[in-house]
Amino acid sequence: MSDLTALLQQALALHQAGDLRPAAELYRQVLEKQPQHFDALHLLGVIARQNGEAQAAVELIRQALAIDASQAVAHCNLGAALQDLGQPEAALASYERAICLKPDYAMALQNRGNALRILGRVDAALLSYDAALAILPDYPEAFYHRGLCYQALGQSQAALDDYQQALQLRARYPQALCASGVALHSLQHYEAAIAEYENALRLQPDYAEAWCNRGSALHKLQEYEAALDSYQHALEIRPDYAKAHEYCGNVWCALEQPQQAIAAYQQALACGGDASQLDYLLATLGVGATPVTAPSAYVRQLFDQYAGHFDQHLQTVLGYQLPALLDAAITRQRPAQQLATLDAGCGTGLCGPYLRPYSHSLSGVDLSEKMLEQAAQTSLYDELTCAELSVYLMKQPARFDLIMAADVLVYIGDLAALFAAAKLALRSGGLFAFSVEQGSATQSEDFYLQASHRYAHSGTYVQRLAHQHGFSIAEMQAAIARQDQGADIDSWVVVLKASQY
Repeated sequence: MSDLTALLQQALALHQAGDLRPAAELYRQVLEKQPQHFDALHLLGVIARQNGEAQAAVELIRQALAIDASQAVAHCNLGAALQDLGQPEAALASYERAICLKPDYAMALQNRGNALRILGRVDAALLSYDAALAILPDYPEAFYHRGLCYQALGQSQAALDDYQQALQLRARYPQALCASGVALHSLQHYEAAIAEYENALRLQPDYAEAWCNRGSALHKLQEYEAALDSYQHALEIRPDYAKAHEYCGNVWCALEQPQQAIAAYQQALACGGDASQLDYLLATLGVGATPVTAPSAYVRQLFDQYAGHFDQHLQTVLGYQLPALLDAAITRQRPAQQLATLDAGCGTGLCGPYLRPYSHSLSGVDLSEKMLEQAAQTSLYDELTCAELSVYLMKQPARFDLIMAADVLVYIGDLAALFAAAKLALRSGGLFAFSVEQGSATQSEDFYLQASHRYAHSGTYVQRLAHQHGFSIAEMQAAIARQDQGADIDSWVVVLKASQY
């Protein structure tokens, strides 16, 4: 027994010093003498995980727990190995068991938060990180991971505060530095974001995500050549980095180099990038068939990232006029009584102040959760729903007197399904008010995808669909909806009236 103890102590010393191979050999020698030795099995499993052998780690730690299931640390380490294997539910169960055995186990609480965050249970994850920090206030990993939760919720300032707390506790923490850059980027502090990415890269020069994020911030500053250089660094580290290829494509588009953009998007496809999104981007460059609608994930991501500064950008940069234009058209056509109204694609709620005065009920629907969070803060809506518009409308038969869609149909090419759903959701005589961007006089299609990644529709197509789906045209006026890079965007402002049943 004394020989086993000496072997184990020697193995532990090597393990703690980072000498994993000789430590593992000594643990195996212990197991040759005593195959049911808990510590040797458990710690050999820990080394397996450190070596990236997660399945072997799970098997070894489970053998140890079969000998003694009362060891909280082993349950926690089993959870970490299961998480490495992409099994967050099983990992969560192991963390829960560890916490049950040792309620003040800060690491298990922190790891439990990670599993919950991966499972999308962000509010529960925050509570778990809070519990870990209540026990161990100087816990940099808990601050960092809690910051990731806040970032996922769109609370970039809270996320940034947590990353800075983590960095105060551990200055050499490249993941927290990179995440700090992401939060600063979300807050539109692009120069500061670049500085944080560069701080991360000084500590970890092969950090592909930091190079890619740095390129994205440089793109925002219109430093296109520097952005391409940053993406190239990321691709030298990870040649199959689909996002970096896609972002190169975005820069080439900004530089009006369509052939290079096409090559980059195709390379992103070859590396396993999101096919629906990349096919959509390629279609804007004339490659492949035109999709009938923008991918939901693309629209959701686009507006999630704009949620915090969407209103300011539209109103002060783009001169956005559609809410007022549509309100004026609706006012000319609506009946005197209060209406049951749907703000379709409500975003942050810019149309809410126009719709609320003549609506006894005001509902909003949007694909972006983060946009809806902003809309909720206006207190103008009786109901807010995150859903795809046509799917939502098909579940609301004869519910609304008015459906308004400002700058929404530009992300839908084929409008037939939407018109049918809107007709179903409107009461007899109800109004469907919306805007579309006007098609070019040189284009003969009903709709086509523009380089701006938005659809344009011909006036005759809108008129034909209206009649096909049981609407009369109450009003259809040409208008300038907004500007894009200093150019006026010509649109149609349309009010349709549902026929009597």
